[in-house]
Amino acid sequence: MGVSVSASTAIIVAGLFFAFTAFYPVAANGFDRVTDAQHGVHERSLERQNTDFTVENATGGSGALTVNATNDGAVGLVVSDATLVVGNEYVDVGGPNATTTVDDNGDTELWLGGETLTVTVDESDLATEVVANETRVTLVVESGVRDAVTVTEVSG
Repeated sequence: MGVSVSASTAIIVAGLFFAFTAFYPVAANGFDRVTDAQHGVHERSLERQNTDFTVENATGGSGALTVNATNDGAVGLVVSDATLVVGNEYVDVGGPNATTTVDDNGDTELWLGGETLTVTVDESDLATEVVANETRVTLVVESGVRDAVTVTEVSG
């Protein structure tokens, strides 16, 4: 072998070394990102499995719509992250048009297992007319779990 063959072999080996040192961090970072994303998907799935609540009732007809729901799950929920859908109208539970209490405490945002959330919305703030036995109310929490009930008239 001559000098030119040895030199070209050394150049090729050096090029492969530099190519590998550039490729390895890119591949490792890509693998880490995919692993982190899969971990996030599994965490959200576990949270969804541990989330359970029941909308007990929704009453209207006295100028205010009141929705009561009980957290039956193992996950504590954030009240302001919940969404209420009245008929086809979106109501931000954490917004100014709704007042919330958790077990008669209006100062908390945390809705733990076994506690009852009460959401009250002034019917004049709704574009949708609340009609007993026709209007459907759906409560959705941050993990996407939802429950629905039909509005009943206030008794008495």
